[in-house]
Amino acid sequence: MKSILIVLLTLTIGGLVGFTVINNANNTENDRILVEEFVPETVKESTVNTSPVNYINRGTMKASWYGPKFHGKLTANGEIYNQMALTAAHKSLKFGTLLKVTNTKNGRSVIVRINDRGPYIAGRDLDLSKGAAIELGLLRRGVARVKIEEVSLGDNNNPTVMVN
Repeated sequence: MKSILIVLLTLTIGGLVGFTVINNANNTENDRILVEEFVPETVKESTVNTSPVNYINRGTMKASWYGPKFHGKLTANGEIYNQMALTAAHKSLKFGTLLKVTNTKNGRSVIVRINDRGPYIAGRDLDLSKGAAIELGLLRRGVARVKIEEVSLGDNNNPTVMVN
């Protein structure tokens, strides 16, 4: 029964997509036409305005991480929290702010996006997602002093593209 369903599904998809039958005889005209069909047309060259990425030193912060207990719940900015995404919580930074976070002990860095509020434990400044903590190598220790650099995208520091 399973093989019949696979055959029917294959035929249905083939009917929707279409098949091209090539005669294997020495029909070079057909081969030439098929090859030319898939050669892309030349696109006019255009100039794209790009802004340089700048890193603004924001000093050091004491960071911790959070994850399993909040996974799948709403963050303060209204999105669903994914503990493996590269995000972070901060008490006052604007949502969408990008930060380059560097573990001062091992030099590992990651760029995170602020999408939540916290941490709510005294003495901590930044709550990283579990994914960010893994990248920084601070999952086991739980808390670390990290160097913070705000990622500035030239004149426009409000990215319109979702980072993760």
